[in-house]
Amino acid sequence: MASNEIISYKPTDGLSYDPNEKKYWDEELLNKEIERVFEVCHGCRMCFKYCDSFPTLFDLLDAKYDGDVRKINHIETKQIFDYCFQCKLCEVQCPYTPRDQHEYKLDFPKLVHRYKAIQHQKGESSLRDKMLAEPDLVGRASRASFGLANKMNKVKLHRQFMDSLVGIHKDKNLPDFANETFESWAEKNEKIKNNETVDAVLFQTCFVQNNEPQIGKDTITVLEKNNVNYTCLKGFKCCGMPNWETGDLESLQKKARHNLQLLKPYIKQKAKVLVINPTCAMMMRREYVELVAEQDRPLAQELSVLIRDTSEYLHSLNPSNQFNEDFKSSPREVAYHAPCHLRAQAIGFKGRDLVKKLPNTEVKMVMECCGHDGTYAMKSESYENSIKVGKRSFEQMKSHNAETWMTECPLAATQLEQHGGKKALHPMTVLAKAYKGESFD
Repeated sequence: MASNEIISYKPTDGLSYDPNEKKYWDEELLNKEIERVFEVCHGCRMCFKYCDSFPTLFDLLDAKYDGDVRKINHIETKQIFDYCFQCKLCEVQCPYTPRDQHEYKLDFPKLVHRYKAIQHQKGESSLRDKMLAEPDLVGRASRASFGLANKMNKVKLHRQFMDSLVGIHKDKNLPDFANETFESWAEKNEKIKNNETVDAVLFQTCFVQNNEPQIGKDTITVLEKNNVNYTCLKGFKCCGMPNWETGDLESLQKKARHNLQLLKPYIKQKAKVLVINPTCAMMMRREYVELVAEQDRPLAQELSVLIRDTSEYLHSLNPSNQFNEDFKSSPREVAYHAPCHLRAQAIGFKGRDLVKKLPNTEVKMVMECCGHDGTYAMKSESYENSIKVGKRSFEQMKSHNAETWMTECPLAATQLEQHGGKKALHPMTVLAKAYKGESFD
């Protein structure tokens, strides 16, 4: 294309967000779409305030290339895409998306995923990225160390070694691994009801399974207080989002297929699948449908309409006056951080709304991204930037002077604790404490 020829905003013949399409994996066709999307974003600039992908793109065009996106080279394109941590807020903000049925069909996060999938296919994923993509494997290894892994993660010399050799930043507070998984606790306490007809199945997520089983236990408390006919299941794998962060479609598809087959009897019952972490809910509600292998798509489509955030499901009990409001205690003020991947699902903030039902409780919203964003805040090269991205959320949470902080995202809670000074509780934990009459001081 000549340098003076206008680049059309309309999709090229390289448009594809479906990895089951052959052209998805064609790098030449991908480059056509990258050029087009860069041109649209250059003309719009609505997403300047999210990750550094857009400021980097705009700075290159303004200061170096006189607005010509065709001059951006491969190294600079990689830099732009490496700054994307898949918060999805640009897709929420963008007026040109397939979700809005716009003719431009622009989805920047999915374009980044396509780019990274091709890079992964070319063997460009690091050992660090492969390790962070397997939280269940890391959890099993940690438990096999009988607590040594948790201790070593707090030893300065060991963290410096991890920083220099592996690429996990020495100053990042890493979540501890629990000695007992949520699944083991659920089995021991007879929360797994095989072959029964139920209204809901709990998908606890790998973080609750391996790191914070208490969130899952609190969720069980709230479900039982509301007489929900539920079951836990044995054998779930990670939803696959950490794999997809690095473009590893094959591993994601294997985990998705496993989870789909485990859930299949309950999908056929039309039981709701309650997901504790918004990222996993987003994956199973929106992403599985397009990312799983062709033969798994019909089941993934059936699952997508059954996925519910735990608070979303409990909030749906309200019209029939089923939600239990027999609370024994309540916090005075709650600062609530809205997770990016909850916003991406466009289902509202039902955890906030449920906690508003606590007597004499005021809930104050914070809508800024915390900057943790999957494994982004753990990596040596992006740890400092994650703090910069999250700074507004830390400041706003602190400005509310609330005794209790709250968020649905457990990783956001670790980021807020390290850089804001207070651990944020999951809405299920807040409700469980209120039902049991525990103190919020």
